[in-house]
Amino acid sequence: MLTVRAQVHPQSEITPVVPIVVPELHVVRKFAKQLHAAGKPWVGEAFGWSAEYNPEQPEPPLDSKMTFTPADFSLGESGVWFFSLTWEYGKARRPVEYLDDRNIISSRRRGKRVSRQSPHR
Repeated sequence: MLTVRAQVHPQSEITPVVPIVVPELHVVRKFAKQLHAAGKPWVGEAFGWSAEYNPEQPEPPLDSKMTFTPADFSLGESGVWFFSLTWEYGKARRPVEYLDDRNIISSRRRGKRVSRQSPHR
């Protein structure tokens, strides 16, 4: 797992930066693959984040041209860090991935190192 920093956008002028733990995506994919192989709905916590898996359903989604409801897996919190897999082309095909990490900031910005001052200085 990686510990990274994320910007949080509350309803004020202050934008705090907080450390969060982000799992390695290859580990998340393996976990989702195991849930997908079992083919049963699951809701819980994984890697410190809320997560869920929904198996494929033969009925199409409401108001959709799809012929079935694809299986999906999601992990994280939208707006902080979020990863999902959707088996849009069928349960035997590779899933489509979506990663929302737009609020994850790197230790480098515009080629300059972010200062890491000790709070005890």
